Amino acid sequence: MSTATHSEPFVHPALFYRDKEQYTAGTVPFLVDGLAAGEAVAVAVPGPNLELIKAEMGASAADVKFLDMTQAGRNPGRIIPGVLRAFADAHPAGRVRIIGEPIWAGRSAVEYPACVQHEALINAAFQGREVTILCPYDADGLEPQVLADAYATHPVVIDTGVEMPSHAYDPEQVVARYNQPLRYPPGAASVSFDAESLPWARSFAVQEAKQLGLAADRVEDLTLAVAELTTNSVVHGGGSGTLRIWAEGEQIACEVHDRGRLSDPLAGRRPPARDQLGGRGLMLVHYICDLVRLHTAQDSTTIRFYLNR
Repeated sequence: MSTATHSEPFVHPALFYRDKEQYTAGTVPFLVDGLAAGEAVAVAVPGPNLELIKAEMGASAADVKFLDMTQAGRNPGRIIPGVLRAFADAHPAGRVRIIGEPIWAGRSAVEYPACVQHEALINAAFQGREVTILCPYDADGLEPQVLADAYATHPVVIDTGVEMPSHAYDPEQVVARYNQPLRYPPGAASVSFDAESLPWARSFAVQEAKQLGLAADRVEDLTLAVAELTTNSVVHGGGSGTLRIWAEGEQIACEVHDRGRLSDPLAGRRPPARDQLGGRGLMLVHYICDLVRLHTAQDSTTIRFYLNR
């Protein structure tokens, strides 16, 4: 796919594929063209697809940065700052070309809303920048709703080698539609907190997590995440909040609810300027947790994070 046919600096096509041949036919020439044009090139896709591309690229693979998306992008909320922006910002001169596959058949129903919101937010995060991000979708392995959402989050769709504009493109509507209330089990342990009881809230969360079976090497991650979110509630969310924690499958789920309104959909995904004071707390939570879900309303915000036990 040539970027020369696109009038906007940022190009964000979805690539529908149905087998290995279609996958490599849609990705490898994209990378080869980028290298030939002198562009910085990166690939962040699930491991098996990563190996497919490497094998087809041959010696040229040495000039491409490869990341396993099942690790680098396990939490969709860290893909923009930790994968896409990290690579693009490291190559500020000239166009950057990236393949990013954040949605695969192994994604859970709990993860999916965060995945599709991520795909929608890419458009705002890179607006006006000379970046091309190609997003492959397994058209046979994914649910029809996932493919429908791909049309809504990508201005261009490539299917069986044919590139066409998406008439369903509406990323802001997608972000709003998946801004769903987060339900929690009736038995979830909970505690209210304010500025004076922040240390108690952290201690409460740690003790509950240990009883629920959180591994010792994840306790520090939980402590940091709880500290950042509860402090944000006190400073920006009306001075107080509620913390809840419970076990959900093989994970520990923990959320902080407060009366603040998080109005910036890219909060936590936009790397702060080096001289910026603050603004790093939510991004830290995205980096250290296995999944982060948010729900914002006119008069409240809930941020939930998951840690594998």
